[in-house]
Amino acid sequence: MSTRHINPEGLHRSPAFSQAVVVEQPAKTIYIGGQNGVDADGKVVGPTLGEQAGQAFRNIATILESEGATLANIVHWRIAVVEGNSVEEGVAAFQQVWNPADPPPAITVHFVSGLGPGFLVEIDAIAVV
Repeated sequence: MSTRHINPEGLHRSPAFSQAVVVEQPAKTIYIGGQNGVDADGKVVGPTLGEQAGQAFRNIATILESEGATLANIVHWRIAVVEGNSVEEGVAAFQQVWNPADPPPAITVHFVSGLGPGFLVEIDAIAVV
């Protein structure tokens, strides 16, 4: 299996994300459902976007580890942030878990009017192993 992170000429090049990721088959693909900042008991871990995003990233890492994968196998993140929150807190949480030596995945961020009670962020991902 191989993946190619592409940033074609004529598009913005960023060290934080790839414009697209191409996966050559055969490969195992893991589709991770939306993760919120909740602990193993389903309780929200804190009142800030940074705390909740950090927990959501840890939840995703746990899912990947259960399949023999790591965050480096993520090819796409989709992140929903409740309007009025600073996305910089989420970026800081991401920088704590992402190895900058790995090719950056494709990322989509949406601002939404609300999520479940107390939730400020929801993150889903696609990983290829």
